[in-house]
Amino acid sequence: MAGIVRKSFDSADETRPFEDGKGRLDLINGEGGSVGRAVFEPGWQWSKHIKPLAGTDSCQASHVGYVLSGRMKVVMDDGETTEFGAGDYMEVKPGHDAWVLGDEPCVAIDWTGFTNYAMPSSS
Repeated sequence: MAGIVRKSFDSADETRPFEDGKGRLDLINGEGGSVGRAVFEPGWQWSKHIKPLAGTDSCQASHVGYVLSGRMKVVMDDGETTEFGAGDYMEVKPGHDAWVLGDEPCVAIDWTGFTNYAMPSSS
C-alpha cells in the first residue's frame, strides 16, 4: 500500500442506507480498518431504523467517534443517558438506543463501530 492514502466520504467505498430514508452510513476501508461517516436524519432512531436490520434488541456496536453536526441522545440498556452535539468526542459501549434531537441531521465519524453497522443480520 502507498505511504499516503487519501479518500473521501463523498465517494465512499460503501454506502448503506437506513430504513425509511432516515440517513445513511458512508464507509471507507483502509489498511488500519474501516471508518464511517453516518448521517442521521431528523426522526431517526436506532430502535426504529437499524433494529430491523441488526436483529438485536439494542445496538451491540461499540462506538468511538466525533460528532460533526447536530445532536443525538443515547440511552444505555441500564438507563444511563447522555446527549452528544457538534464538537463532542464520544465513547459508547454496546447495549444502547439512540435518536436524533431537533430538526437538524446529526453527522458523526466513528472509528470502531460501523464495520457491520446497518447490515442485515446473518441469523
